[in-house]
Amino acid sequence: MTTTTLRSLRHFVVVAEELHFGRAAARLHMTQPPLSQSIQALEQELGIALFNRTNRSVSLTPVGALWLPHVRHVLDQTEALPQVAQRLARGEIGTLHLSFVSSTVYGLLPELVSRFSMAFPDVEITLKEATSNLQVQSLLNHEIDIGLVIAPTHRDFPPNLDYHPISSEPLIIALPQTWLNEKNKIGDSDTINLRDMAHLPLILFPRESSPALHDLITGYYAQLGIEPLLGQQAIQMQTMIGLISAGMGFALVPDSMRTLQRTGVVYKSLYGDAPMMETGLVLHTHHAPPSARNLLQLAIQIRERNPNFL
Repeated sequence: MTTTTLRSLRHFVVVAEELHFGRAAARLHMTQPPLSQSIQALEQELGIALFNRTNRSVSLTPVGALWLPHVRHVLDQTEALPQVAQRLARGEIGTLHLSFVSSTVYGLLPELVSRFSMAFPDVEITLKEATSNLQVQSLLNHEIDIGLVIAPTHRDFPPNLDYHPISSEPLIIALPQTWLNEKNKIGDSDTINLRDMAHLPLILFPRESSPALHDLITGYYAQLGIEPLLGQQAIQMQTMIGLISAGMGFALVPDSMRTLQRTGVVYKSLYGDAPMMETGLVLHTHHAPPSARNLLQLAIQIRERNPNFL
C-alpha cells in the first residue's frame, strides 16, 4: 500500500465523519480543492462512487458506508505497525519454535514453558520432541529457534551455535519391581551398586539417536570396569519405562524421571558417585530470534534460583 493510497484513505475517513469538505479540509490542515481531488482520485482508482454530492450536502453512498469500517480497520493496523515492530524486536509477540529431548518433559521443560508463557503471553510456543543430534541439525536448517538438549561430553557443537548449560542431575536406576530380592539377590536398599546389575540386560538409547546419553552411560560402565549386557533399545523415555515395566531390562535414567510413576517400575539411586547428565539450551549465535533469547534468559534465572540446577 503506497503512501498516496494511505493518505487518500485517511482523507476518505475524515470526509465520511464530517460529511462536509470544508470542515474535513480544516481538520486535515489543508485546503478544500486538494481534498476534493484526493477523494475523486480514490473513487476513480476504485471505479466506485463513495460519496453523493450536491450543492448543499455530502453523504456516503451505500458502498461508501459499508467500506468505511474496513478502511478504519486498515488504518488502525497501519498505525500500530511501528509498535508491532518494536514488540517483535523485544520478543514479546510472534512464534517460538522450541525443540526438546524427552527426558526434560519430567523436569525442566514444564517449568520453563510455564514461566515463559506467563512472561510473554502473546508469543505462541510450538513444541517438538527430538533427540539432541536432530535438534542441532534442525537449528542449522533454521527449522527451530532453540533446542533443549543433553550436552555432549565435551560440549562440542558447531561453531555457529551457542550452548548454555541449564541443569545437571544424577543418573539413577529404573528397574522392574519384580526384580527386587530376585535376579541373584539385588535387594531392596535405597542404593544399588551397578556392579551387582552387570549380569542383567541394560535398556539403552542407540548411540546414533542419543550419543551424549549413550556415551555417558557406557563411559560409567567403563569407569567401573564392567561390560554392559545390552538388551532392548529405545529412543524415548516413556518407551524405555514401558519396557522396564514389562520386565525386559533396567535402565540408567535422569533423576527427574522419578516423577513418572509406572506400575511395576521402581527407581533406585546409584551407589557411589553417579554420573551427571547435563541439559542445556542451544541456539544460533547471531541469528536467534529475540523470543529465543528471552527463553534463554528465563532458563538462566531458573538455574540461578534453583539449587538443584547448575
